[in-house]
Amino acid sequence: MGGLLLAQATARHTFEFGRIQTEADWLAPLAVFGAVLLYAVFMYRRDTVELGGLSSAVLVSLRIVALAGLLLIYLQPQWRNERDVVHNSRVAVLVDTSLSMDAEDTDATPGGATRAQKVAATLADSKLLRQLQSVHDVLVYRFDRDQERIATLDRRPAAATTGKTPAANSPAAPDWQKLLAPQGIETRVGQALRHVLNDERGSPLAGIVLITDGQQNAGIEAGTIADRAREAAIPIFPIGVGSDRQPANVRVRDLVVPARAYPGDPFTVSAYLQAQGLAGRTVTVELFSSDGKMAGKGAPPARREETQQVTLGGDGEVTPVRFELTPGEVGRRLLALRVVPPPEDRNRSDNAREAMVEIVDRKTHVLLFAGGPSREYQFLRNQLRRDKDVVVDVLLQTGVAGISQDAHAILDEFPETRQELYDYDVLVAFDPDWRKLSPAQVDLVERWVADQAAGMIVVAGPIYTDAWTQSAPLAKIRALYPVEFNRRFAMATDAQFGAREPWPLDFTRDGLEAPFLWLGDSAADSAADWSEFKGVYGYYAVRGPKPGATVYSRFSDPRAAAGGQPPVYMAGQFFGSGRVFYLGSGEMWRLRGADPVYFQTFYTKLVRYVSQGRLLRGSNRGTLMTERDQYVPGATVEVSATLTNAQLEPLEAAGVPLQVIQPDGNLQTVRLLAEPRRPGSFRGYFTVRKEGTYRLELPVPESKDLRLTALPIQVSIPNLERDRLDRNDALLSDIARRSQGQYYVGLDAAMGLKPGVLSLAERLPDRSRTLTLAAAPDPLWSDSAPWHRARWMLAAVCGVLCLEWLLRRLWRLA
Repeated sequence: MGGLLLAQATARHTFEFGRIQTEADWLAPLAVFGAVLLYAVFMYRRDTVELGGLSSAVLVSLRIVALAGLLLIYLQPQWRNERDVVHNSRVAVLVDTSLSMDAEDTDATPGGATRAQKVAATLADSKLLRQLQSVHDVLVYRFDRDQERIATLDRRPAAATTGKTPAANSPAAPDWQKLLAPQGIETRVGQALRHVLNDERGSPLAGIVLITDGQQNAGIEAGTIADRAREAAIPIFPIGVGSDRQPANVRVRDLVVPARAYPGDPFTVSAYLQAQGLAGRTVTVELFSSDGKMAGKGAPPARREETQQVTLGGDGEVTPVRFELTPGEVGRRLLALRVVPPPEDRNRSDNAREAMVEIVDRKTHVLLFAGGPSREYQFLRNQLRRDKDVVVDVLLQTGVAGISQDAHAILDEFPETRQELYDYDVLVAFDPDWRKLSPAQVDLVERWVADQAAGMIVVAGPIYTDAWTQSAPLAKIRALYPVEFNRRFAMATDAQFGAREPWPLDFTRDGLEAPFLWLGDSAADSAADWSEFKGVYGYYAVRGPKPGATVYSRFSDPRAAAGGQPPVYMAGQFFGSGRVFYLGSGEMWRLRGADPVYFQTFYTKLVRYVSQGRLLRGSNRGTLMTERDQYVPGATVEVSATLTNAQLEPLEAAGVPLQVIQPDGNLQTVRLLAEPRRPGSFRGYFTVRKEGTYRLELPVPESKDLRLTALPIQVSIPNLERDRLDRNDALLSDIARRSQGQYYVGLDAAMGLKPGVLSLAERLPDRSRTLTLAAAPDPLWSDSAPWHRARWMLAAVCGVLCLEWLLRRLWRLA
């Protein structure tokens, strides 16, 4: 339950007797007191017959006072302390921040405010919030794939909220535009409602306000959670934003270009168009190409390769368009596909895509380095041997002289010179025994990855990994891995291999969005393909990912979780100008059980991904790379650069400027900062907000006109959020009905600006409640009480008895 805000507390102090809880509790002490009192009076009247009435009255009075004092002590007089605490009524406001909220509505002016911007402007105007705050504490959450409370606004009665100008000591208003910026690739309405119900369990929650377009596309059913809300007497008030019609739009859903091609060898460029509300319309599709250098604002690439007229299909239908190109000279070519949109198109930012193809006259050179002939090694060796774009050599540490291997070359020893190792683009290491490498060879591997932009795929295993990770001379090899290994005694092991049942891989958000891990053409297709994979049986347990590394998947067995996190199975990192990818076990061959093509697709894309740095080494002055080339709006792009000076030594500088040309042609400068432990390496980050193609260029210091470029970045809304952009009135009405709330179409209706409609604030009841909190009683004469409250009664009783005894002696009574 969320913490309760205390609006008001009133303290009360009441005098009482600790031993008296009911009226009947008086009977026994008063009966005893009366009996003792009568006995004392009787005795004194008999003893004082000769003294006279006055003396007898004095002595009897003293005895009565002493007995009354003892009675008072027995009754335990005390002060009871109580506080009445008022818990303010609360309202939870859930705001949809999925990427569909970044859409413009059909009836809006093109280029106008998006749904999210309109919601943020309404909250910033604060009229809706002022109405709610006049009675309730307001809790604001954002939700998409996940949910998070982003603001807590205290109740401010109407007298304090009549003006818009905040008081001098009032907290600054939240930046709603920033806090509510769309970034989620899914809309999970049901999960968000459940989270709030659980988070506010036991609090005086008057209702839940749900601001969304209602297009739930993942997670638990919202109607079921609405039933739970009704049972808890918490009504839900959905506010539907957006248009009830799908906006007309045509977009380039995908552009598929091979990573590399060869001079004179034709290749296919495949584009996929998707349209809404434009069925049967004919559009012009143009393919341009340039030498890969960045063009200025509004300038098209240099050469139009081909133009086609394409008839669009029905709503959501994908229309393929294919072009055949024959490359000429060696080098990098930037291909740009553009659709000339019809006037009705509501989003002009998704009408173009760019991709880079490298025209090379050499093949990718791969070295397979294995501690033993595992299945993973054998299947990959056979696959790469058949790939016409790859030259594969092998080094099997358990092999003997004259062994037969289906490879281009069989190595007896690990490369010892730069000429030998630098000829390779990728090293795939299957549980090797790194201890057999000399210190010079270890240094050579580190420099090859960091300085030559080489790629490594490292696979942990049950034979050698546990041994070499404890070897002090192999610190540089451990540094290459994107995971931190556990430190332990040499004979102990944390590896987990040979389980009785397979466990699927639990992909992180980065893993789901990484195209090089897609088994299909899109994230959705890939997720469906991976769901056919039963999983792996083992993993090598590591402490966790290194700082700056990216975790792509985890081993999903909940029994293996340590510290609340499942074990890392796939992870990657930049190391200098190179890339290193880690696999927790060599079990991807099991993908063949689902479909033999999956194994081939997995390793083909992975080898291309880690070798990308070698492809982009257009200059010996350095490299410029991003983690991937496809992102969603709101994502953070990590950029890595490795630079040398004019003498080809690592560049010494605090930072270097990176130029980012955004889809609208505007130029953004991002500063890449030097990495202290890696001379010549620089890293920086920037956030992509709009759909379209981003291009990166880095002017090389100490050069005249030399610039490094990276692959273009394509930013697009996932199909899950793109397919339905109309307002889902049916779902939102059902949520309101089942929870006994009210559905409002538009923010104006919720604020009571439409005739005949009660405002949201008028429908939300005040559920403030008062709780009485009792503190421990404060006795008048406890051991901890001060003298004047604790011992005066005992002193008085003793004094009265002493006075009585003294008078009896003076008056010569026995």
